[in-house]
Amino acid sequence: MSDFSYANLTPDLILDAIESTGILVDSGLLALNSYENRVYQFSDQDKQRLVVKFYRPARWSSEQIQEEHDFAIELQDQEIPVVAPLLLDGNTLHHYQGYAFALFPSVGGRQFEVDNLDQLEWMGRFIGRIHGVAGTRPFACRPSICTQDFLHQPRQVLTQTILVPESLRLPLFTIMDQVIDIAAEQFQQSSFSPIRLHGDCHPGNILWRDGPTFVDLDDCRMGPAIQDLWMMLCGERGERLLQLDTLIGAYEEFCDFDHKQLALIEPLRAMRMIHYMAWLSRRWEDPAFPQAFPWFSTPKYWEQQILSLKEQLSALQEPPLSLMP
Repeated sequence: MSDFSYANLTPDLILDAIESTGILVDSGLLALNSYENRVYQFSDQDKQRLVVKFYRPARWSSEQIQEEHDFAIELQDQEIPVVAPLLLDGNTLHHYQGYAFALFPSVGGRQFEVDNLDQLEWMGRFIGRIHGVAGTRPFACRPSICTQDFLHQPRQVLTQTILVPESLRLPLFTIMDQVIDIAAEQFQQSSFSPIRLHGDCHPGNILWRDGPTFVDLDDCRMGPAIQDLWMMLCGERGERLLQLDTLIGAYEEFCDFDHKQLALIEPLRAMRMIHYMAWLSRRWEDPAFPQAFPWFSTPKYWEQQILSLKEQLSALQEPPLSLMP
C-alpha cells in the first residue's frame, strides 16, 4: 500500500496552482466525484466553468500523462467529442509543489442509456472513429492491458490485505484462483492487434447531450478493441447479443472489427472484477476511500464477491457471444 496522502492539497494550494497557469479563479471550488485523482470545478475570471485535475503522484509518469493528453487532443482534432485538456502557454500538463495537474473545460450532460439502441448506435460509430485514429500508431509510454497487471498482481495485493475476513479467505481465493487460471489462459491464447484505447469506456465516463461526449482518458492503454465496447453490454444473453449487434454494426462503418475478439469479453470482465477489488485495497489508506466505500471492509461485501466470482467462472466456461451465422 502507498503511504501517499492528499493532505497537503489544501484549497490555498489548489488556487495557487491554478493561478500559476495565468488563470484567475472567480468562484469557490466544487469537488467532483473522483477518488483516484482529485478533481474540482470552478469559474474563471471570464465566468467560464473549468475543471482542474490533480493526478495521483507516482501512478503515471509525466510522459504517460502527456500521452493521455496528446491522444485526447488528436481525437478532438478529428472532431470526435472527447474532453481534452486546455493548452496554456504551450503546455497541457503543469506542476506545482510536487503535484501534476491539468485544466479542462467543464462539460455537462446525462449518463447515456445502455438499453437505448439508438444511443448504442451512436456509441458504436464514435468508438469506431476513435479506434480509426487510435490504430494509426501505438502509445510509446502507456502500458498494455495484461494478465500480470489485471489478474496476478491484484491477486497478490488481495492476499496481503487485512480487509478480507479470515473466515472467508479460503473460499474467496479458491474461487478467485479458478477464475484467474481460466481468464489468463483465454486472454493469453487470444490473438489480437493492440491499439490505443480509452481503456475505461463505461457509461459513467460518457456524458449525453445531443450525442455522446467522452471524458476521463486516465486509464488509456494499449489493448484489444473490444475493451472499449464490452462495458456497454447488459442484461440477459439475448439482450447483450442485440446490443452487441447494434454496436458492432455501427462501429464497422468507420473501423474494421475482428470478431474473434468477442471471446475476450468474459476474460476482460474477470480482469476488471479482480483489479477493482485490489484497487480499493491499495487505496484504503486514502481517507476518501473508507468514506466513499464503507461496505468494502464488511463480510457481506466479500461474501458477495465470492458469489460474483462463481457466476463469472460459469460465464468463462460458456461459449462466447458470437454474431457470426
